[in-house]
Amino acid sequence: MRIFVTGASGWIGSAVVPELIGAGHQVLGLARSDASATAVADLGAEVLRGDLNDTGVLRAGALDSDGVIHLAFVVPSVTEAATRTDAAAIEAFTAGLAGSGKPLVVSGATLVTPGRVATERDELIAAGPVAARITNMRAALAAADRGVRTSLVMLPRSVHGRGERHGFIPQLIAAARAKGVCGYLGDGAGRWPAVHVKDAARLYRLAVERAPAGAVLNAVGDEGVPVREIAEAIGRHLNLPARSLPAEEFGGMLIRLLSTDMPASSTITQDLLAWKPTHPGLIEDIEQGHYFS
Repeated sequence: MRIFVTGASGWIGSAVVPELIGAGHQVLGLARSDASATAVADLGAEVLRGDLNDTGVLRAGALDSDGVIHLAFVVPSVTEAATRTDAAAIEAFTAGLAGSGKPLVVSGATLVTPGRVATERDELIAAGPVAARITNMRAALAAADRGVRTSLVMLPRSVHGRGERHGFIPQLIAAARAKGVCGYLGDGAGRWPAVHVKDAARLYRLAVERAPAGAVLNAVGDEGVPVREIAEAIGRHLNLPARSLPAEEFGGMLIRLLSTDMPASSTITQDLLAWKPTHPGLIEDIEQGHYFS
């Protein structure tokens, strides 16, 4: 297959592209800058210059391919402008693939279901700060009615691995170094789902190859890692104590992430696509020490 990938030079894209090429696929990677174009080419993919606002380029890329994996997003991804851009991009892909039965794989985030573990069968309800992104995901799934084999890959809060520089684990490490303590909120019992980036990349490949239309896939390796255990693992490497800190010690999104219990299961995904995470879990990955070099 010839697969068009947005976000090909990003953290997850830089794992997805080699995974696809290693399985015998050709990759067309979207690049918005010279640096991104060089990175995409170095991964072994063909480069298509443009960004998510170039809907004509996006549609052309979809028309020129056997499927699309949509990884790119505008930062911060929950702003009105970002979600409008994402909606227009999904519509461009849908228009380019309509009636073909070709795959469109769109990225989302695992859901939060208070009091229980989230699963792939939970309803996508457009509410809260991510309501617009949920609406976009629902629109992507509705493209199945237009002859597009759409699926969603729902990513957990931590997509970890060697080379990660901007995710939540590097943020926690930076905060610990600055404060001299590895902090968590409350009793630290809130759980994060997590996945190794290479396991996530394999799931994207399986999704574009054979996920059925309308499938919601949870890219989850660790169902739920308590944030206190994350803080303690970081503390062991930095030789710093791990302890509860008041909320004002944390900024922005970290307050919600550290205070919310959000475990998620991938049992249905594993059964559907014979996908099984094989790379290190989050705590093991932190213990390997590459985050601290």
